[in-house]
Amino acid sequence: MINPLLKIMSKPVQRLLMLLYLLLIGSNSFAQADHKLTDRNIYLADPTIFYHDGVYYLYGTVDKDASKGFLVYSSKDLKTWGGPTGVSDGYALKKGDAFGTQGFWAPQIFYYNNKFYMAYVADEKIAVAESNSPLGPFVQTDKKALDAPVKQIDPFIFIDDDGKKYMYHVRLDKGNKLYVAELNDDFQSIKEGTLKECITATEHWENMDNAPWTVTEGPSIIKHKNLYYFIYTANDFRSPNYAVGYAVSSSPYGPWEKSDDNPIINKLIIGKNGPGHGDFFTDAKGKLHYVFHTHNSSTKATPRITAIVDAGFKPDGNGGGDKLIINAKSFYYPQISDKQKP
Repeated sequence: MINPLLKIMSKPVQRLLMLLYLLLIGSNSFAQADHKLTDRNIYLADPTIFYHDGVYYLYGTVDKDASKGFLVYSSKDLKTWGGPTGVSDGYALKKGDAFGTQGFWAPQIFYYNNKFYMAYVADEKIAVAESNSPLGPFVQTDKKALDAPVKQIDPFIFIDDDGKKYMYHVRLDKGNKLYVAELNDDFQSIKEGTLKECITATEHWENMDNAPWTVTEGPSIIKHKNLYYFIYTANDFRSPNYAVGYAVSSSPYGPWEKSDDNPIINKLIIGKNGPGHGDFFTDAKGKLHYVFHTHNSSTKATPRITAIVDAGFKPDGNGGGDKLIINAKSFYYPQISDKQKP
């Protein structure tokens, strides 16, 4: 009876009911349909979608074997996908062509100066490889990671209107904490003195399981009407309480003001356990979407399943910046064509 009631109640009452509901269910699983491993779903975690010349390319972490590199699938309509279509046995980046021996996680693709780049994690370090095609091969002449005194994961590279390059990422230091640093033009190192902590878990929804090691991760950045929207995921990825929120700033360095509407994606909103760690992309018609993963079923987290929802902005009604919104009713799992099943 919660959802019908929420529709007729004020925002403050809705938020109170949601908080009470989450407190009651704690870390218990939220009911969802199980998905067989033989179906047409795509099993990529930490996904990202890159659009280029009429084709959508989908990359992510391969739960079943993250020691080989990054598979890529392709589509022209976001609904039906072919692949894996990478040039190296389905892989866009294959171990041996660039830095890393295991733990290939959380890729991000971007295009700059007629080159395609992939920022990614391997061996709990961040590296950036390049290619002449979204299908790969993404390679490094000098197979190395960005230098850092601690483990770092989940890179998101944002190039601002003035050409400055920023890397939002996670550093593992008594918790998973979100940082930003300006990159040098070759994307292979950060500029000295530019590293700054951005976001840590300080709110109840960000640590629903009361873990001693708190987690904020999976960053992505959108610039909208001269404001920076910092989207991130909180809680452990194995928890059904994995959830997405955002913060806003007038500067790429912050300070960041967390939204009162957080979380904008969680198991209550989506109806699937463990939703989060994704990326925003714009389709051929200019419409905003968010690609992310969910748990495999109500009883197990992996292999995680790729999902997509529509997103957008709306005025907050109080004279502030626009609110980032998610259309939960648009949720779907992209499917592999019967003819293209691996």
